[in-house]
Amino acid sequence: MKKILYPETIVWPELAKRPVKDLQELEPTIRSIFKQVQEQGDEALYQLAEKYDGKRPEQLLATPEELASAENEISAELKAAILQAYSNIQLFHLQQAEQMQPIETMPGVNCWRKSVAIEKVGLYIPGGTAPLFSTLLMLGIPAKLAGCKQIVLCTPPSKEDTIHPAILYTAALLGIETIIKAGGAQAVAAMAFGTESVPAVSKIFGPGNQYVTMAKQMVTQLGVAIDMPAGPSEVLVMADETADPAFVAADLLSQAEHGADSQVVLLSTLETIVDQVISEIEKQLQELPREAVAAQALENSMAIVLKDAQQMLDYSNLYAPEHLILAIKDLETIADGVVNAGSVFLGNYTPEAAGDYASGTNHTLPTNGYARAYSGVSLDSFVRKITFQHITPEGLQNIGRTIEVMADAEGLQAHKNAVSIRLKKL
Repeated sequence: MKKILYPETIVWPELAKRPVKDLQELEPTIRSIFKQVQEQGDEALYQLAEKYDGKRPEQLLATPEELASAENEISAELKAAILQAYSNIQLFHLQQAEQMQPIETMPGVNCWRKSVAIEKVGLYIPGGTAPLFSTLLMLGIPAKLAGCKQIVLCTPPSKEDTIHPAILYTAALLGIETIIKAGGAQAVAAMAFGTESVPAVSKIFGPGNQYVTMAKQMVTQLGVAIDMPAGPSEVLVMADETADPAFVAADLLSQAEHGADSQVVLLSTLETIVDQVISEIEKQLQELPREAVAAQALENSMAIVLKDAQQMLDYSNLYAPEHLILAIKDLETIADGVVNAGSVFLGNYTPEAAGDYASGTNHTLPTNGYARAYSGVSLDSFVRKITFQHITPEGLQNIGRTIEVMADAEGLQAHKNAVSIRLKKL
């Protein structure tokens, strides 16, 4: 990690920039994939799997037999862990349901808002070196709670044409039946356009590689919504003299092992803490199976020493991290000042991994500074909020003149007439 001591505030915006890949060069390839999927449907998915993964799948849809056998292919301990995570995530997301509350804005004028589920949603779940069944919980649970009528799951199969049993077990737990053995931009295209086997959906969720990321961005131009702009995963840790350097190092590495393009940032008011954390990182890194990946991520990462806690907070709000860990005293004060972050973890015994898996909060979060404007996935991500209003004859007499005057001032005579004709009838 690069160590930076007491940088002037004028250089903070430059320091806060992420190492960004230009994905535009992928656009011609993805457009070609989109065209092929639109024209050839299922056959395109078979051909593209053979082209990019080296093997043509025997079938696109996971069978009921595969779903049923998955339960016997994972340990009892893992099943229990998944069930506990399921319970916690469901409980947290259940509380997000919005109760419909009609409001009488003036006598006879009633307005209300209702949450209506998006009918068809698509979930993309990576299945390669890290089969993210935890992400399936994070997306599938709120989709089910929202009442989405159809949930389509796309996940790339292994070389043996199988889906990781933990993904299948989780899908069965969620009651997801449409499971497609497809990955990459072609899976996004299939969910956006529909094929013989893949229903077209209205909104696509889930992380993926740079092709998936770019494909998701491109389908938004075609009328299909996505969860949020996505980029490499990231964490920012604030640490003072109360922090445990080993804990901090473990948190930084847990994010670095996501991918070579992940970024981890350490802020501290003490250079001695930074040095201790870096020393711990070097020790712990050697024990990781994904050492090479984490080491690459650390090359894009930095440790910054700032003069006080307020400066750490100011820098963090500028950076707008996906994950923010506060390993500091005065937790409540600093936490209260956080305005830009995806998810915040308070205290030495709240690892970011808790939110990644099982505490209950959602781990699908805005990256690359998008936490300044976007929220993480929640129950709201799977619904639309539709407004309703009902005006009684008395209500129209109360509000009518207001509408007429405003419409007249804007020169929209038909708007005015729509009210005037009714008032005359009364």
